[in-house]
Amino acid sequence: MRKFYFNLLYLFTEPPWDTGVSPPELHDFIEKHAPGRTIDIGCGTGTNVIALARAGWQVTGVDFAPHAVKIAKRKVKKAGIQAEILERDAAQLNGISGPFDLALDIGCFHGMRDRKADYLSELERVLAPGGFWLMYGFFKSDPASNDPGLVEADLELIPASMTQVWRQDGLEREERPSAWFLYQKTK
Repeated sequence: MRKFYFNLLYLFTEPPWDTGVSPPELHDFIEKHAPGRTIDIGCGTGTNVIALARAGWQVTGVDFAPHAVKIAKRKVKKAGIQAEILERDAAQLNGISGPFDLALDIGCFHGMRDRKADYLSELERVLAPGGFWLMYGFFKSDPASNDPGLVEADLELIPASMTQVWRQDGLEREERPSAWFLYQKTK
């Protein structure tokens, strides 16, 4: 049902999270790290795929909404860059082996609800030792709700092989608490 809902959003509207602008946190990461292989988990229409590819990264973008994938493929072709765009579920990255030096996630993990453990297992599988996970998410206002969003307990699910490098708390569009996280896989 969620896949259907997201596909409809991309088909008939411009989702509020799809701003067409890569965030400064991603640009800062790109400036401080040599290009390598990256996966953009929940790539949407490919804005960050294009930014990474233009910075010299070998990029794979994945999203579970078919229409978002279709738009991303068009945008990549129009930009004249090389990137692989695939329709995949973030908790089942079938056919994707990595290893990736960077996994980018802007708003996917916080929407996984009861599938966060599966997502993290796939992330750990495809991320190279020494690789980074740059993740943005917003927090739930009511931790008991079934709405999308993070709760502090979600962060306890992150495997021991992942060390938090930094966390930057802030506020999302609607004044809801959010944070950027950078983790590094140590094993």
